[in-house]
Amino acid sequence: MNHAPQLRIPAVYMRGGTSKGVFFQLDDLPEAARVPGPARDALLMRVIGSPDPYGKHTDGMGGATSSTSKCVIISKSSKPDHDVDYLYGQVSIDTAFVDWSGNCGNLSSAVGPFAIAHDLIDAGRVPDSGSCTVRIWQANIGKTIVSHVPVTNGEVQETGDFELDGVTFPAAEIQLEFIDPSDDGEGGGSMFPTGNLVDTLDVPGVGTFDATMINAGIPTIFLRAADLGYTGAELQGAINEDKAALAKFEAIRAAGAVRMGLIGDVTEAAKRQHTPKVALVAPPVEHVTSSGKALGAGDVDLLVRALSMGKLHHAMMGTASVAIATAAAIPGTLVSEAAGGGERTEVVFGHPSGTLRVGAEARQVGGQWTVTKAIMSRSARVLMEGQVRVPADAMQGH
Repeated sequence: MNHAPQLRIPAVYMRGGTSKGVFFQLDDLPEAARVPGPARDALLMRVIGSPDPYGKHTDGMGGATSSTSKCVIISKSSKPDHDVDYLYGQVSIDTAFVDWSGNCGNLSSAVGPFAIAHDLIDAGRVPDSGSCTVRIWQANIGKTIVSHVPVTNGEVQETGDFELDGVTFPAAEIQLEFIDPSDDGEGGGSMFPTGNLVDTLDVPGVGTFDATMINAGIPTIFLRAADLGYTGAELQGAINEDKAALAKFEAIRAAGAVRMGLIGDVTEAAKRQHTPKVALVAPPVEHVTSSGKALGAGDVDLLVRALSMGKLHHAMMGTASVAIATAAAIPGTLVSEAAGGGERTEVVFGHPSGTLRVGAEARQVGGQWTVTKAIMSRSARVLMEGQVRVPADAMQGH
């Protein structure tokens, strides 16, 4: 009996923000996987170790959570005035599916360092010491991200004293600018696809809720935590160990996706697991974070709890942070309401692991709200580099 050998594919395992994933250069992938399609999806699923009915990713590089089941493909940019194209795949854990519908804001912070380290940036633009600006084309959603990467002695600086709640160790700070982050390519063609800052969302079998549905950073449905019986200070176990609650949130997500014009029918939601996100917002209350740190009501402007891939996130997705910053800057949204109302250019919110400061520049043009950019700080670090091995028959039949 013949056994297929293993392919050896150059790859880098990187942490970006509170996520981590396997990074590839496009030209290093097997030829069949250099273009979108079943062969690429099959390869990336095998790299991660999906689908895994055990939910452990024992036979792959994934970490069996939404934050760690990710792949990134980087190439020289096809767009003028950009350095690299960045394509992101969210790999489902227990089903044979790769979701290409959105971006990962956390892993966005690792793209600039990867590009510099792999000579995808003109050497003349990389200072001996200082900050290197990398212009990234986010190919999933067709948006620009500007990354400011610290450089020391001509190389990416990875260590430092910047602390990010949800990440155990400090590292070097990377500032990200999400340019024109409102996603006007989907839904109703505007930041608020329904045209309203707050809608009444009817979810059959679950209830009727006020909701702010926004396309900024990533399509997100914001709900008042209190309307669903929560305080907004919940940690992962309070929701992730409650199957009835998870089913309720998935029904809300599906109904919101239809209302936002992202899908035509709720039955399509299973094939669009990455977007939209569902998030609960609440005014600050004193509580203890997942690390055991006490968080006072005066330490943040509001509390936010967000679900990703069907589970409460341990911290906050970077793209959802963009949505939070944008909605907080616009009076009348549920996010602004939870933060105390009024106009603001930045907000500090509490998540299960701690706090995060994000900023956004929003303004009204012709009666329509628009946001020019959202800003946040993250960090990134190479965890391992070399070659990932995948059975040669992983793409068989594709």
